[in-house]
Amino acid sequence: MSFVSDLRVVLRGRDFRRLYGTRLVSQFSDGIFQFAVGGFAFFSPEKSTSAAQIAAGLAVLLLPYSLLGPFAGVFIDRWSRRQILVVAPLIRGTLLLATGALLVADVPDWIFYAAALCVLGVNRFFLAALGASLPHVVPAERLMVANAVTPTSGTVLTVVGVGAGFLLRKLFGADDQGVAVLMVVSGLIFGVSALIARTMRRELLGPAYDPDRPQAREAVRHVVRGLAEGARHIVHHRAAAAAMGAMATHRFMYGLCTAMLVMLSRYYFAENTEEALDAVAVVVATSGAGFAVAVLVTPWATQRFGTERWVSAMLVTAGVLSFALCAPFQQWGFATAGFVLGVAGQSVKICADTVVQRDVEDAYLGRAFSIYDMLFNGSYVLAAALAAVLLPPDGRSLPVLGLITAGYAVGAVLYRMVTPSRAPAPQPSSLP
Repeated sequence: MSFVSDLRVVLRGRDFRRLYGTRLVSQFSDGIFQFAVGGFAFFSPEKSTSAAQIAAGLAVLLLPYSLLGPFAGVFIDRWSRRQILVVAPLIRGTLLLATGALLVADVPDWIFYAAALCVLGVNRFFLAALGASLPHVVPAERLMVANAVTPTSGTVLTVVGVGAGFLLRKLFGADDQGVAVLMVVSGLIFGVSALIARTMRRELLGPAYDPDRPQAREAVRHVVRGLAEGARHIVHHRAAAAAMGAMATHRFMYGLCTAMLVMLSRYYFAENTEEALDAVAVVVATSGAGFAVAVLVTPWATQRFGTERWVSAMLVTAGVLSFALCAPFQQWGFATAGFVLGVAGQSVKICADTVVQRDVEDAYLGRAFSIYDMLFNGSYVLAAALAAVLLPPDGRSLPVLGLITAGYAVGAVLYRMVTPSRAPAPQPSSLP
């Protein structure tokens, strides 16, 4: 069956459409928020930016996902996931409104970053609950298509949200008041996702009741043990472990690319912060186009070649083409590389999401996605920290580009060594 036919089958499900709508609205809002924080941290006219500051800014944006990951998994495996999707947007929307008020009040930067950390902490629970909920609203044989559609569409909507934030910045200005407007708009839009999630039944998204499962309070006291149990469960499922490793490889190399791009945009390609932001916006747009292409390509490619071969091919492609396109250090090369990395990275993520959901038992899904998110975001922050050591002040470095290419290649080889071989998935027959 073709991808379009599979997509029609998935979209027929009322509950899938509601979960899908919840994700799209929330991630559009998230794009506006991420642009606001990134613009404040990296492209404020009155601030200079170093590679170390980029690493610190990315840590603020992403470390809550890693630090709260184990705790999120414990609760997502015990609390109603539907209720998390209803309550978390309301909390986050309130925090965003408060953060906007703090900016207008001209508080010190560290207070703003502390408020942003709280917002991101709440979002950590929300996104993990979305990932663990998906297998409850689609048939197992359509999970690859659902993973091509939902997280990738969410990522594309995040990019669209970044574009909306870009336009709002042009309209309301780059000062603190302009950033506050972005926070308020993001908060109001995020609250809409709670209204969509509320239309689903409370028990729909799991987890299934288990009388032998420890209560959440007890589980929090033993969170490290619970995380270790989740890790052991993943290790015993080699395909899931290898897929997570492939995703972490991409995110680490992508983190190096991000830090290099920001530095080049500010000090090599452009003469002021607004031109630098325009240069980054072009790469974000091409990456978003790559995400969209991955939605169409990945289900077909995995059916034809198998998940393992496709993931390996995407890692190698990302490494080789990123060097070939970026080595001249021209803006067109980085824009084109953004598209390539968008296709390759999102293809790897679609495959990894599907393998984890397919191979990990539902009772461990929350913890599995917590570990997944720790790798996803932690590797990105570690890469930015390494970039702070390796990159020169203007960001132009052939050795770092070579490191990115070598890292992708090594990741592809290790992935093929670890993952069990599978035949390409047969074309599923039409559902009655």
